[in-house]
Amino acid sequence: MLSPGRFSLASGRSLMAGMAMAATLAAFPAQGQSLAPEHEIRRLMLATEEAVAAERWGEASEYLNRLQKMDSEKPADYFFYRGRAMLQAGHLNEARAALEAYVSRAGVDGQHYQQSLKLITDIEKQSRDSVRALANANGEVREPVAIIEPAGGQELQSLRQLYLASSDREALTIHLNALLETAGWRRDKTVVRLDRPADIRYRVSVVDGNLNIQEITRNTDDTTVQKSVSLPVFGVNPQPRWDCEPVVGACWIYDPRDGSRLFQLAQNRNQVNDIALTLGRLIRNLQQGSSGS
Repeated sequence: MLSPGRFSLASGRSLMAGMAMAATLAAFPAQGQSLAPEHEIRRLMLATEEAVAAERWGEASEYLNRLQKMDSEKPADYFFYRGRAMLQAGHLNEARAALEAYVSRAGVDGQHYQQSLKLITDIEKQSRDSVRALANANGEVREPVAIIEPAGGQELQSLRQLYLASSDREALTIHLNALLETAGWRRDKTVVRLDRPADIRYRVSVVDGNLNIQEITRNTDDTTVQKSVSLPVFGVNPQPRWDCEPVVGACWIYDPRDGSRLFQLAQNRNQVNDIALTLGRLIRNLQQGSSGS
């Protein structure tokens, strides 16, 4: 049995060891945050590549989510790995959007170009099979959104797991920003430079129960203009209207308050439909109250 003196000494040593360990662990985030954005992106991309290669999908999703929250332009491979993670989670529309973004940015010389095309074809077949499975005896097709659109009510739990989010609201917000990242509008639609962000892009956040929409416009002289719009959600239609105009090569999502143009996006009807659906579900979530669950 230890004497009181020895017990105090041992306890003191344990406490000091614990404090030293805590200080050591606390130092790691600070070291990671000290990296310049371009180096931090590269570090997270290497970690993502390793996690995907080992099929550690939870770990890969964590790195991808951290990359998604960074404002700097991500390399083309980011969209390939996000597509792989989305596909693994069964989110077909989002997987296809991310893989198409990779193909558009990387081109035929991309390391994962051939694999991405094959995966897009596989997704197309899976989506077609899902729709066929929903057909009833009369040949009518029920609404397929609940199966191939992960923002549906029964899929929100898996969306929370994918993004490691603590609430449906957080998961929907992260998911909406991930979709917006692949749908930025560009003046030059023939050549996509990997080192240049879209000419018009958006980020959405929730502030005091309302939506804050940040629009970032890049001018021809490479200067940028940022403006923010607050969208109060109460009393508005939770399903925003949208359409595309091939003549001008753009799609728009309209403000549910007055019908004015809210988002100007690349001309991809599937992507814009997914964004409008997710935006509507986020609005509905905010209309339900402050819990965010």
